[in-house]
Amino acid sequence: MPDTARLERHGDVGAVVIDAPPLNLFGEALTRDLIAVLEEVAADLPRALLIRAEGELFTGGADVHVFEGKTPEEGGAFFGDLIQIVHRLEDMPIPTLSAVHGLCLTAGFELSLACDMIWASESARFGLVEIVVGLTPGMGGTQRVAERAGPARARELVMSGGLFEAATLERWNVVNRVLPDAELAEKSMRFAERLAAGPTLAHAATKRMVRAYLDEGVRGADARIGEISGSLFGTEDLQAAVKKFLAEGPGKATFEGR
Repeated sequence: MPDTARLERHGDVGAVVIDAPPLNLFGEALTRDLIAVLEEVAADLPRALLIRAEGELFTGGADVHVFEGKTPEEGGAFFGDLIQIVHRLEDMPIPTLSAVHGLCLTAGFELSLACDMIWASESARFGLVEIVVGLTPGMGGTQRVAERAGPARARELVMSGGLFEAATLERWNVVNRVLPDAELAEKSMRFAERLAAGPTLAHAATKRMVRAYLDEGVRGADARIGEISGSLFGTEDLQAAVKKFLAEGPGKATFEGR
């Protein structure tokens, strides 16, 4: 059983919980344990996934001890493990939501950027501050900020090494929603439950369509509508929901994720 991260089940919602006090630092242990937990998620997929952290902050970032004395080859291997976490999370065919409170630095911010959406508390502060040790982000954060906010904002965020308020990153389209501190935990779980109750295969198709747009542009994504969206006509959820709509009107259907 992993020590610094765990998987909780709340009905159809899975919750990946980071719990490596006091600072939830990303070192070898948390990296290893997150990989193990995401393997556990993939082996028995929930219908939505929430990522959160215990303690007073989401994460203080990377454990700088792991950088000491590393060769370029060893550093590259460590970053390879970290990006493996990001790719596993991004590739999950279910909605994913990161609920961030307190400080969220470097690898923890990059983990959140791998999720479909980020919700944050009003007091949350974000930073890709690797420049303090002469690095640039190695877990995909730069390019994922650029994907959400544009290249100029990505350069500003990384090169400044600054801390950014949740409200600022919401304005930049990096964070989806900012909530009062006392409401984040409950409301993010309720939203995850709402996602989990929806048509899971349609959510997966939405993720594929967004990725097609990012990779291939609008016309490239258009060319894949038949393949991606058209396939949903073969799902039990769509067939049952159409019948329910015609018989009882909108908003009456329930979904099983099939």
